[in-house]
Amino acid sequence: MCSTGRVRWDGQRVDRRPAAETGEQALPGLPGLVRSVRTPEFAGIVFHEVLAKSVLNKVPGSSPMPFGWTVNPYRGCSHACSYCLHGDTPILMADGSTKPLAELRVGDRVYGTERRGNYRHYVPTEVLDHWSTVKPAYRVTLAGGTQLIASGDHRFLTERGWKHVAGAMSGPARRPHLTAGNKLMGTGPFAAPPKDTVDYRRGYLCGVARGDGGPPPAPEVGARVAEYLEGDLAVHLPVEWPAAPTDEWRKGLLAGVFDTDGTFSHRILRLPNLGPRTLDAVVEALAAFGFHHAIESRRAPGGKRCVRVDGGLTEHLRLFHLVAPAVTAKRAIDGAAIKSGARLGVASIEPLGLDLPLFDITTGTGDFIANGVVSHNCFARKSHTYLDLDAGHDFDTQIVVKVNAAEVLARQLAAPRWTREHVAMGTNTDPYQRAEGRYRLMPGIIRALAGSGTPFSILTKGTVLSRDLPLLSAVSTEVPVGLGVSIALLDRTLQSSLEPGTASPQARLELVRRITDAGLSCGVFVAPVLPGLSDSVEQLDALLAEIAAAGATGVTVLPLHLRPGAREWFASWLAREHPTLVPLYRRVYGKGTNADIRYRRALGTRVAPLLRRHGLAPKATRDVQKNDRWPGGSLPAGAPEVEVSQEQLTLL
Repeated sequence: MCSTGRVRWDGQRVDRRPAAETGEQALPGLPGLVRSVRTPEFAGIVFHEVLAKSVLNKVPGSSPMPFGWTVNPYRGCSHACSYCLHGDTPILMADGSTKPLAELRVGDRVYGTERRGNYRHYVPTEVLDHWSTVKPAYRVTLAGGTQLIASGDHRFLTERGWKHVAGAMSGPARRPHLTAGNKLMGTGPFAAPPKDTVDYRRGYLCGVARGDGGPPPAPEVGARVAEYLEGDLAVHLPVEWPAAPTDEWRKGLLAGVFDTDGTFSHRILRLPNLGPRTLDAVVEALAAFGFHHAIESRRAPGGKRCVRVDGGLTEHLRLFHLVAPAVTAKRAIDGAAIKSGARLGVASIEPLGLDLPLFDITTGTGDFIANGVVSHNCFARKSHTYLDLDAGHDFDTQIVVKVNAAEVLARQLAAPRWTREHVAMGTNTDPYQRAEGRYRLMPGIIRALAGSGTPFSILTKGTVLSRDLPLLSAVSTEVPVGLGVSIALLDRTLQSSLEPGTASPQARLELVRRITDAGLSCGVFVAPVLPGLSDSVEQLDALLAEIAAAGATGVTVLPLHLRPGAREWFASWLAREHPTLVPLYRRVYGKGTNADIRYRRALGTRVAPLLRRHGLAPKATRDVQKNDRWPGGSLPAGAPEVEVSQEQLTLL
């Protein structure tokens, strides 16, 4: 059967056919890409099958989540929910780091530009405003392979001045606009940051404590060293130098060497004070990443040498972003002229045929640096540049499938350092979205987790999970298992409008019933509750009655959370479908992401007696009206009881 499916899907490959013929785009440069396919079963969706290097993702230590690790076999979601988006175009911050555009806030310091004589120069500036909208989107592809998603009204700085993405040569739409061959101005595309792995940490510690002498390290270095010697990924001393270094070790080494002795002055980047062993390792690492460099002839006391990294600002920023030194003060580019040899020529401009959430900021200079290009006005999320994949448009029509997820996970869980911590699935993208019916990745993932003795939880709105109930029931005798289902409302018409492609409320209730009939616990998230649409006493009472009848072991009721990206899509949908409710949402949400505290308290007061009526009230030790804990049964036994952090639960 597998071979038959592959042959049939091979006939639907996108990566072997021109975009003009297929109407769909493959994702060139996606790490590990095997093929890109589309099929009539998933109209309008392209699946990009990749071989991932890692599927086990560490949750930041500061996160309030009741688990430390996640697994996401898919990136993107074939459910096509109206509130399932995120904005992540990297913006150059004034400390030399980058931050996703959607995460910028008023008062943040970024780099802009100002004209001095014949040239523009990079200068720090302040974010004065931040907002978003929904507009038709275009893809601008540059000669070096960079792809930028922007509105037609967006303007880029070219060598001939500011130009809009789209325009016309005559008529009302006439304006300066991009054409193939124009050259954009900027630093060149930003490199992806290193992953926080044991190898990176070991490399960093080798770079810091290499025995070559030098001045005392900066406070940031000491803080990072202390972090690396403690915690879940703690490195134990002494740290051995590897015979065959990995790329992550090389990045750590270069960051450590730069932090302790490196200099960046007058646009010259040097790594001085290198003994013989460190010199060889630094030169090898720079060569491995394609950096042009030179060993300077002058010698320091003790025969130590200095390496100069060439290539100008483009390469210097690439090094900083690639290796992520801890000391930001040495990365400033204030006053540098905008001169770049980066391949920023425009290769093509094409409309995507989609209205997408686009973000914009106002700065003191009127511009900013977005993925290495000087620009202002709306930008969309460029790609999913987090977890273990670094490219691809993370929309609901571009799904990245980690086809080797089970094998990679089994290998990672077999590592001696794995301590069998709780692993969560479904908090970012749904592991039981419709595509799982085709790819069947979850059975192997479940077996890998259970086989290693790792407790796990699954949160889903997809009924494909019922296929794996016999397996889940069997492994629950070996490891603790938590299961959660999201059911927002009973109104099928409203649900179809908000969540096209997802199972109906009745189908999800039947899933809860099947889970509990199989002897497993199942918590239900009534989320998101929509002010004025699904929050009346009558609506909530009817929904909770059905959930109780299905045998749910716990319920948590949560109002709509409008994070950046979701906010714009939902606002567009609300204005189109329910324009009379727009004033209500402005009052409840204002410019924030969370519902007003008064609304949340009112919702808690409304829900509390209903939970008691249907036998779903939380334990007496909790605040019933607050009802913000993970529902009973949704987490494996032994998981800490904490509040739900909607900011980190994309599925809800």
